[in-house]
Amino acid sequence: MSVTIAQATIRELDEAAVLFDEYRVFYGQESDLEGAKAFLFDRLEHGESVIFLARDEADGTAVGFMQLYPLFSSVSMKRIWLLNDLYVRESHRSKQVGKGLLEAAQEFAVLTKSKGLEIATQVTNLRAQKVYLEHGYVQDEEFFHYYMLV
Repeated sequence: MSVTIAQATIRELDEAAVLFDEYRVFYGQESDLEGAKAFLFDRLEHGESVIFLARDEADGTAVGFMQLYPLFSSVSMKRIWLLNDLYVRESHRSKQVGKGLLEAAQEFAVLTKSKGLEIATQVTNLRAQKVYLEHGYVQDEEFFHYYMLV
């Protein structure tokens, strides 16, 4: 199977929102297609994220997406892209769609003269962890990451 991966525009918001909603459901959230659409619209409208869509070349159907958020390293004075969302429809998993999206993220990071990419996944998502390691990502053993809910 061949896929085409390209940066999404506001014209593809509806397709991206459907995949984003499926992604959120995969992570245990209730479906909220209108909320997903509004959230992605705000990110695109304000230039707060970059979204890529993977399309099945046979019929043009969007079968996967990823969303990158810009971060910055003060020490290196460079941009870092947070690959926050990566999703491939179950019907297209094990068909190299995820690999294509990861390669597109890497190309984008190089084109934007970034320091690199950062990605996180659930501790239990062993399949994703394996894929990331196979594509050159390394598990951070130098820093602990913390967060606070407010």
